Amino acid sequence: MNRGVYEDLKPSAAVPVEPFSAANSGQSLPRAKTLPKDAKETEHSEASTSHLHFGRSKTERRKHNQHDDPAAQIFDENISDKKKIKMLNRMATVKGDGSVVFEVPESVRMRPVDLASEEVGGETADEETLDVTDIPPLQIVMLIVGTRGDVQPFIAIGKKLQDYGHRVRLATHANFKEFVLTAGLEFYPLGGDPKLLAEYMVKNKGFLPSAPSEIPVQRKQIKSIIFSLLAACKDPDDSGIPFKPDAIIANPPAYGHTHVAEALKVPIHIFFTMPWTPTSQFPHPLSRVKQPAGYRLSYQVVDSMIWLGIRDMINDFRKKKLKLRPVTYLSGSQGSASDIPTGYIWSPHLVPKPKDWGPKIDVVGFCFLDLASNYEPPKDLVKWLEAGEKPIYIGFGSLPVQEPHRMTNIIVEALEETGQRGIINKGWGGLGELAEPKEFIYLLDNCPHDWLFSHCKAVVHHGGAGTTAAGLKAACPTTIVPFFGDQPFWGDQVHARGVGPVPIPVDQFSLPKLVDAINYMLQPQVKEKATKLAGAMAAEDGVKGAVMAFFKHLPRRGREPLPGPAHPDFFRPCFGPIKKCFGCS
Repeated sequence: MNRGVYEDLKPSAAVPVEPFSAANSGQSLPRAKTLPKDAKETEHSEASTSHLHFGRSKTERRKHNQHDDPAAQIFDENISDKKKIKMLNRMATVKGDGSVVFEVPESVRMRPVDLASEEVGGETADEETLDVTDIPPLQIVMLIVGTRGDVQPFIAIGKKLQDYGHRVRLATHANFKEFVLTAGLEFYPLGGDPKLLAEYMVKNKGFLPSAPSEIPVQRKQIKSIIFSLLAACKDPDDSGIPFKPDAIIANPPAYGHTHVAEALKVPIHIFFTMPWTPTSQFPHPLSRVKQPAGYRLSYQVVDSMIWLGIRDMINDFRKKKLKLRPVTYLSGSQGSASDIPTGYIWSPHLVPKPKDWGPKIDVVGFCFLDLASNYEPPKDLVKWLEAGEKPIYIGFGSLPVQEPHRMTNIIVEALEETGQRGIINKGWGGLGELAEPKEFIYLLDNCPHDWLFSHCKAVVHHGGAGTTAAGLKAACPTTIVPFFGDQPFWGDQVHARGVGPVPIPVDQFSLPKLVDAINYMLQPQVKEKATKLAGAMAAEDGVKGAVMAFFKHLPRRGREPLPGPAHPDFFRPCFGPIKKCFGCS
């Protein structure tokens, strides 16, 4: 790594700067910017946003002259925290769908990205340019939080790492223990119940509590995740075999992953299914900003809201479990390029790598886990599929549906009106309760998407990254019905490529809109575009791309200096008024 690049990070964007060190290098990890020894912050002040302090290095202050950036003052040491919170509340508002909305002042113009100052683009390393035999066997722990769709690509990555001779432990929720063990990976349980998290987020459209009484419930889930991370990295599993990690792979919902890496002095590589690195190409997926001048700024705003919301839990974890000093707001996270390697798990043919992303950012391709080859479908499903034309799949996976009976009626009527057969996935949402069976409807409990979608003509779903990938891989025109989070982003990308209609937000789901969406997907030109995209994706190997990206960025002894201070990289921002987020006073 070029030390000068690290020291001159621009503070105009919200990229997390997280800790890692060369495995077994013997080098000490640079200390994160922490509270001074004589700081008067007390334990209770950690939980109050009114006592937050945002620190900046002298280098960053020199480079950041505030110019026309309306968020610059958020990171100004001379402005009180109370005023910063008021500024954020004025700048950003929250819609009912849980998205952060803000307007960019007319004085702000989109500044050109200085591409000459950093390496951009480029291909992920492959076996022709990287000698993987030069990498000794490693013990790698994967810290993965989310639903089954979030866990599945990491199982595929873990299996590939094992093929190269490395020991892999996948730490995730207890719900997925059998899923992980059956795949041949080691398992360790993390805290948090993904079903409870999903129910909360659908009900509240993100993390915005619908009632004060719900705040402790959600905080308990997050704290359970954070405080389970250290044991997941170093304690023996049920086998009793010792485990000492040489490297960490994590997704941002793990919350405290970077802090564990700092404490253990091991390298960390982030992989994620949605954009988290600032770019001028599109806004943060959890924000809604129309002006292109605000795209990069949106990452800064969301990042600030996140950190203000759960800083107290992170610092509690650092002090009680990791024996590290608490951190202030680490302004290094606002750099234009991250020193933490980050791999994005999507096809570059769907969303190409933005030109303002640096060399430590890779778009590796979708990571598919082959489940179809070992799947034996129910005989009645096979018989039903053979009895007529290919059906349209409609389902929302592990997301709970607020009005399943109403939504089921809309689905059935839309299929009748368009003359289509349909498979309804009941999932966790409780869809598919029919007064009487219908020949053109098949109700499904669970089935691997890679097998099922190959038997469908089109798909309608919530827009999770994994489900979106599976549908596009099968050349299925796709309608996305987003519930929250990054799902609207994937709906927009699908529509932009001409392989699906404008997404239908779940609270706007209606018979006319679903009928229009089905008719859109049935157009020959839409199927043609879907087939072309599927062909391009077939030439990709996202699993290999992810593994090679991990190897490529793995620090080597004496090869490059260790980067600097850590900063938390979180999944969902605390939507809504900052002072109410997660119970902050």
